[in-house]
Amino acid sequence: MPLDYEEPAGATIEIAVSRLPSTNPARRRGVLLLDIGGQGDSQTQLPLTLVSLGLPASLRERYDLIEFDPRGIGGSTPLTCDLRPDQAATLIPPPYARTTVDVERRAADAHQIAEQCARSSTARLLPYITNTNVARDMDRIRQALGEQRISYLGYSHGTYFGTLYAALFPDHTDRMVFDSVSGLGGLDAIGARRWGVGFELRFPDFAKWAASQNATYGLGATGAQVRQRYLQVVDQLDQRPVAGFNGASLRALTYGLLFNDSIFPALAAALTALAAGQPPQLPPPPAGGDFSGMLALVCNAPGWPRDIKTYQRHVAQDREQYPLFGAAAANVWPCAFWPVKPEPRVDISKARSSNILLVNNLRDPGTPYVGAIELHHTLGARSRLVTVDEGGHMSYLYGNNTCADTIETAFLVDGKRPPRDTFCPKN
Repeated sequence: MPLDYEEPAGATIEIAVSRLPSTNPARRRGVLLLDIGGQGDSQTQLPLTLVSLGLPASLRERYDLIEFDPRGIGGSTPLTCDLRPDQAATLIPPPYARTTVDVERRAADAHQIAEQCARSSTARLLPYITNTNVARDMDRIRQALGEQRISYLGYSHGTYFGTLYAALFPDHTDRMVFDSVSGLGGLDAIGARRWGVGFELRFPDFAKWAASQNATYGLGATGAQVRQRYLQVVDQLDQRPVAGFNGASLRALTYGLLFNDSIFPALAAALTALAAGQPPQLPPPPAGGDFSGMLALVCNAPGWPRDIKTYQRHVAQDREQYPLFGAAAANVWPCAFWPVKPEPRVDISKARSSNILLVNNLRDPGTPYVGAIELHHTLGARSRLVTVDEGGHMSYLYGNNTCADTIETAFLVDGKRPPRDTFCPKN
């Protein structure tokens, strides 16, 4: 692929692509591009992962499944900011800030990360690791595969790639599914702050579950008691950290463990241990993935404030409005000091594609429902919105909501998009 699309005959960049062929060439419709968003490492095994999660046989027949690693990430030409482990651990999301001084400290750390990116051995790539260029790469993949149109299943930040593709290449879109919608700007400054409301909406699911397991974990007999106990433990850890865990790190851990109901027991066990002053027993983090490439995609987007006082004001506002996590979601990213000019904003409202299906859980902590409402309002009749009465991040095959899975499969396999917006009740 061209490194710089303004100089298509110049330097190039490699894009890693995997392909799982259709199981029935006689019924094959075309290709289904996949992207799961938020990558810190390669996702070329994603087609096989979806198959293991129960991808319907009818969909396997209709498409070649094509995964690609966005430029700068995984098997594609990688970008590195030479992050230390402690920097990577507090990169996405930033740490919770209790005071304006905490914001200043985070700003100093974020400034250092931005400088490392500017000085790294791959710094020449920085201006070109952009969301818009990823959408352009998607069209080059289409051309290389010899397809007139592509269908697409994008999750999380991958929905933003699909949104840009639909705006830039509407004549080459087939059936587009955006599952867990990141909003009009993807993971930009607005999307990051939304994690505060997402945490607030999702935490009651965990609190209700933990209350039902009070005999095991002792966190409270009601959801309100579990929330109160959680905030007590956070304060306790801020005063007396346990094995490196303070209140900020517990909040960050909790955010990640709210993504799926199946990991509620791990969160409850960790909270119980920390309440007793003991280190939690947690599974080792996945290997690889320092998120440098993802950081470049995020920070090359427009709209990041450059003034630290703006972050201090946002942190103070969100700490009050969303006390569980708002002061982390609004804290300073390296984007405040990013060394290259942001990419131009794409006008999503001009997208002519009218074959888009939006799917979002009501209580998604990573891509809160407001992002789906925002994009649907912008696209209007060109999209249909499926609202899923579930918590957690990502719906299709990951959330096990029968109604939502059936709708997404029917659209991708047979083109049957709901005639109107649809509500899927909780299983």
